[in-house]
Amino acid sequence: MGASDMNKDVIEEFRANGGVVGGYFAGLTLLLLHHKGARSGTDRINPLAYQTLSNGFAIFASKNGDDDNPAWFYNVLANSETTVEVGTETLDIVAHEAKGEEYERIWNKQKTDVPQFAEYERQTARPYIPVVVLERI
Repeated sequence: MGASDMNKDVIEEFRANGGVVGGYFAGLTLLLLHHKGARSGTDRINPLAYQTLSNGFAIFASKNGDDDNPAWFYNVLANSETTVEVGTETLDIVAHEAKGEEYERIWNKQKTDVPQFAEYERQTARPYIPVVVLERI
């Protein structure tokens, strides 16, 4: 099953179960990130693990530890006002890449809370795994 087929199945399960999914994502807090292709303009949706912040959410461009950033990362920075589905709610957000202390705080908590993210960090050749903050608007 390709990534887009897997995403389609996860999205359907997410929507059918109020944001809860099983399988590979069982036990993770997931949201659905809506984003527009930076070059194509095509509307896309990706299920992503998130961390709750006081003003919204943080998502992680881990791409399972691959050596390049996921396409959604570039798309959401190019078109930063978008929506996310969290549970049964659809929320308007604005995205920015976390830097400095904000990055360290969020990323270190994620690696502690979900050790798989520390493994992604160990296996990637990227200098760091980007964190994107999604603030409610």
